[in-house]
Amino acid sequence: MKLDIPFPVREILRRLTLAGYEASVVGGCVRDSLLGLSPKDWDITTSAKPEEVKLVLSDLKLLEIGLKHGTVTALSGGMAVEITTYRIDGAYSDNRRPDSVCFTGSLTDDLSRRDFTVNAMAYSEQNGLVDCFGGREDLQQKILRCVGDPDRRFEEDALRILRGLRFCAVLGLSPDEKTARSMNTHRQLLDRIAKERISVELIKLLCGQNAAQILREFPQIIGQILPEILPMIGFEQHNPHHIYDVWEHTLHALDATPADPVLRLVILLHDSGKPHTFTTDQKGVGHFYGHGAVSVQLAEQALHRLRLDGKTVRRVSTLVRVHDIPLQPCAAWIRRRLNRMGEEDFRALLEIKRADSLAQNPAYRDRLNQIDAVLPILEQILSERQCFSRKELKVSGNDLIALGIPPGPKVGVLLKRLLDAVINGKIPNEKEALLNLAKQTLHETSG
Repeated sequence: MKLDIPFPVREILRRLTLAGYEASVVGGCVRDSLLGLSPKDWDITTSAKPEEVKLVLSDLKLLEIGLKHGTVTALSGGMAVEITTYRIDGAYSDNRRPDSVCFTGSLTDDLSRRDFTVNAMAYSEQNGLVDCFGGREDLQQKILRCVGDPDRRFEEDALRILRGLRFCAVLGLSPDEKTARSMNTHRQLLDRIAKERISVELIKLLCGQNAAQILREFPQIIGQILPEILPMIGFEQHNPHHIYDVWEHTLHALDATPADPVLRLVILLHDSGKPHTFTTDQKGVGHFYGHGAVSVQLAEQALHRLRLDGKTVRRVSTLVRVHDIPLQPCAAWIRRRLNRMGEEDFRALLEIKRADSLAQNPAYRDRLNQIDAVLPILEQILSERQCFSRKELKVSGNDLIALGIPPGPKVGVLLKRLLDAVINGKIPNEKEALLNLAKQTLHETSG
């Protein structure tokens, strides 16, 4: 076998080898290449010490951020290539990074400290594939297995638990029995990991093709970082519109949702308020009045705790809040929604409602017809550039000031009235018509 290694990486390997050192690409780039995927990052492992790497590559721009752990990052050909000296890790007192490292001359020793067998493979043109722990066979069998003792691997770095689940969700792997058991046993160690690192892995996991299945198999691990989901698990809905409990409904909806971080976070949390709002009527039918508002509170609580950026939190909150509103195949209604939400979030709402409906009782999937009715009207509004925001309005604040309105809040109030009239189809978005309505409104208010 021969890997298709980019030229800048090949050149660094060549230079290290010519200088008398061993050098191989290692880790995820080897794994992804074996799977026929295009690696996003290329990492090199070498027998050269960091100072020796710096000497060999002295003409390149080098970053020394990871120097403490033996890593030099070389910038070459538009790529950032991490070059790490063969090492043996010391103790992990924070369950995340080694307190110290010891450089070694053995590639096997270096591979033995890595997390999973599928990530513990190296490749060079001189030696071919170096696979000391059966990573290639595990890839073929779609198995995720720790290198050595799983308990030790997860105690060293608890983030490996989520990384492992992420690999399973994205690459279609399944943990072997010992690895799965150890993941569950050590899940509380995730509490010690920085929330920013947790959120990165969680979002990658959620966007994996097999995310729903992994969440189904490991709900307690997900619940360790998102306790908001735990009440959903096994919570029966007792409603003819639903054939699944709240958690299973969520997972089926997740499967039907595009692999977009915001959309999948919305689906994951859109019904989190249901267990807290459950009531039954006289016929024993379950209802969840006000669950949307409670779900918003829980979603915001979870996302702030995970320290997601403000835009993501706002978008998820907005979409969770409106996920249950009835759709109306009416141009004026759609323009009003576009005014409030913008095109991106309105399209996201349609995707959320489609996935939500596909995860319900097939006998009650009427929302799909509503979505199909709304879409062509939406496309017409956008293609015709119909007005649904102030920036498209054919008059401005200066036009109203020219009518004699003093600058200030009244200008904004009147612009809103004019925009509402256009959105609701009462007048065309034409300057003359808008100014006439403005004059009429001024006359009525002054009279």
